[in-house]
This record gives sequence, structure tokens and C-alpha cells, in this order.
Amino acid sequence: MDRTDLERIIEAILFAAGEPVEASRLAMAAECDPDEVETAAKTLMDRLAFERRGIRVVRLENAYQMCSSSEMSGYITKALETRKPPKLSASQLETLTIIAYYQPATKAYVEQIRGVDSTYSVGALLNKHLIEECGRLNVPGRPILYRTTADFLRTFGLESLDELPEIEKMQFGKKELPVNETPETTETEGTEHE
Repeated sequence: MDRTDLERIIEAILFAAGEPVEASRLAMAAECDPDEVETAAKTLMDRLAFERRGIRVVRLENAYQMCSSSEMSGYITKALETRKPPKLSASQLETLTIIAYYQPATKAYVEQIRGVDSTYSVGALLNKHLIEECGRLNVPGRPILYRTTADFLRTFGLESLDELPEIEKMQFGKKELPVNETPETTETEGTEHE
């Protein structure tokens, strides 16, 4: 199959789907090797971006989706009279960060890290489709596990969770000192300790 034909097939499927389509499913439909789909999709993505077209193909982990170019958002908003999605509050952003880095995570785990009740934040993130339920933890009470969604990746412009910036993850129950640091035992003169 000609690469141009494969690009056209991918473009048509993604346009008709309106949601992410797994690369393996695209390969099955086009009756070709998944590596060929990856190459053709990358070429299509590059061509649409180079030509500054109004649509883009974005990669979301092992899937692809067609969406509008971010450059056209103002025109789309005017034409469709849509409102901007509400911004995330500080508590919602904290909750989302914890779930993104520690997923799958329970609400209790989020609350343990944040130190406050996170029921509202988890509910708001579920309503905004930035997180989803992904099962239950196999402990008494069977708490719900949460993970991020493809909407999360799309909203933050990520292809996969591997693109999240590195952070130092907290590990509860362990007290470790950062590398090359030792506790200092110095006395401060002229101050009183209560």
C-alpha cells in the first residue's frame, strides 16, 4: 500500500471517529503493519503542522486523535459560541498532580498527601473528565482507584505520562535524607529554644 493512501485512510478514520483510535486498530483496518501506521501517522502529523492547517493529529499514548489546531481556537469559540472550560482551582490542581504522579491512587491517598478532605476536588476532576475510576484497591472497604484520562493528556499537551516533569515522590513511612546531606547538629548562640 502506498504511504499516501495509508495517510488518507488514517485521516478518514480519525475524522469519523471523533475520539482517540488505537494504533493497532488503525493497522487492522488498513490491513498493514503497526509500524507502517506509526510512520504514516507521524508523516501526517508533520504535514498538517508544516502546512499550518486548521486540524492536527495528536498522539495520546498508543492512540491517535484528530483535533482542531490551537491557533484556531479563537475562531472556533466565536463560531460555536462555546465558553472556555473552567480553570482548575489550586486544590483541584494539587489533587490532579497527585493522581497523575501516583496513579492509580485512592482518594484517601490524595488526602494523606494533601492533609485535607479532597472529595470536592476528586468529584470536580471526574466531571471535567480529567480523571476516571480504574478499579478498586483490594483492601477492606475496597476504595476506588483513580487515574488520568486521554482528556488530561490532551488538555496539558502531552503524548504520554512519561512527558510529565520529574519530581521527588514522597514515600510514607520512610525517613530518608537527600543524597549528600547529613543532619547538622549546631547550636545557635543567643537564641532560646522552647
